[in-house]
This record gives sequence, structure tokens and C-alpha cells, in this order.
Amino acid sequence: MAEKTEGLSEFEREAVKDRAKELRAEAKAGKNRAAGEKAIRDAIEEMSGTDREIAEGFYKVVNAVAPQLMPKTYYGMPAFANGDGKVVMFMQPAIKFKARYATLGFDDRANLDDGDMWPTSFAVVAWTPAVEQRYSELVASAVAGA
Repeated sequence: MAEKTEGLSEFEREAVKDRAKELRAEAKAGKNRAAGEKAIRDAIEEMSGTDREIAEGFYKVVNAVAPQLMPKTYYGMPAFANGDGKVVMFMQPAIKFKARYATLGFDDRANLDDGDMWPTSFAVVAWTPAVEQRYSELVASAVAGA
């Protein structure tokens, strides 16, 4: 049977529902750090294996290096936002898109500019001391001057 090509896929519908739920929760909580912490911790708790290890490392590093950022979820993924509530960085679990690696991403609010072209997302297959060190440097750069 031919696959339907119009409209949103089941995965896309779930992502829209997740985002709508997040926006409602954010509106209720305002800029409440505790509510954001709970949301991000709940998202991490739902993960397993390598995704969970990477998410834990992501959470630890951002809290340590950029405590001014607010924890939140973004389409169900762990994320951190600036004072305006705009996402600066996020962690995309491999399982979410059935990918072979998790992704640590930065939105355009991150100060990673380096000439005419620079990376804004990084594939991560394991959370190692070297990954933690490099990610700490990236987070520090991303929030420099913000």
C-alpha cells in the first residue's frame, strides 16, 4: 500500500504534541528554574543506555559552565535557554530519530561564530572525559558575551 505523503507523519504529530505540552507548562511555570529542572530531569529519566549517559553529561556540564541558562525541554529533548526563554543548546537522543548517534546542538543564539562557517551540532557516541572537556569549552564559548 502506498504511504500517505500529505500532512504530518505520526512522529511529527507526536513532536507537535510534545512542543504544545511544553509551551503550556512553560506558560504556567514562567521562568521557574525548579519547573525547568523537573522537566529536564524527567526527560533524562525516560532515556536509557548511552543516550542517558550523554544526557547526564550534557546536563552536568551546562549547569556547571553556564548556570545562568534555564533548563527546559525542547520537543521533549533536554535543553537550556537564555533569559528570553530562547533555546541556546540541546541534546537530541539517538533513539528520537532512530539515529546511530546522539547529537549535542547549538541554536543561533550560541556564540560559536568562527568566520564564514562553523559547526552547530556534534555527533556523540559515548560520553568520555575528552568529550566532556571539549563540550565544556563549547558551552563556555556559546555563552561568552551573552
